[in-house]
Amino acid sequence: MDPQQSNDVHDRFNGQQRHWQFKLATKPNMFGDVPSVSAQSAAARFQAAGLQRVLELGAGQGRDTSFFVSSGFDVTALDYSAAGVEAINRKIAALGPLKTATVAQHDVRRPLPAADDAFDACYSHMLYCMAFSWDELLRLSAEVHRVLRPEGLQVFTVRTVHDPHFNTGLPLGDNVFETSGGYVVRFFDEAMVRRLLPGFELVAIEEFEEDRLPKRLFAVTMRKIGAP
Repeated sequence: MDPQQSNDVHDRFNGQQRHWQFKLATKPNMFGDVPSVSAQSAAARFQAAGLQRVLELGAGQGRDTSFFVSSGFDVTALDYSAAGVEAINRKIAALGPLKTATVAQHDVRRPLPAADDAFDACYSHMLYCMAFSWDELLRLSAEVHRVLRPEGLQVFTVRTVHDPHFNTGLPLGDNVFETSGGYVVRFFDEAMVRRLLPGFELVAIEEFEEDRLPKRLFAVTMRKIGAP
């Protein structure tokens, strides 16, 4: 990739925060109120393991956050869009005064605002396939490892190379495409998922479908086992 192409990719990646802020602000219920299938599956896994303190990254407009709160988890939710944080707070408030969560605006390219071993579990839905370089993804995975307690679980989803949008739109290199609507998406194969394993053991990697296209995704479960 020549320097001009590299600068263009960098600009497109950095422009995604403004893009998501606009989308979430202008479509206040963009993803609906029904929790994702992946959140329902993750909640069942967390409950079976007796995990209580859940960190959700890239929480969007809070459909999964409110589900986790309603399911009795102690939830901290982060999103880098101010409009997303506002939407999450509205959804939590609608659950009533006995249901609460810690919600904050945060760019996960920076260190996570939490102490070591602060959480039992970490969940994210399609965050890892957003506009991050591989260095940023590896740093994020290391940060998740840091804030999880020993034996804590990380559950995340990513779009796969079998997704209908793979190899469509503007190619930005390394399985990243700017798709219709201006969204920058990285598509994963299993080898790419395994690049995020340092410090974790792979518990499960399962392919599933979501939405009308449908999107094709991996649901990945990892357990913290040692130093990254």
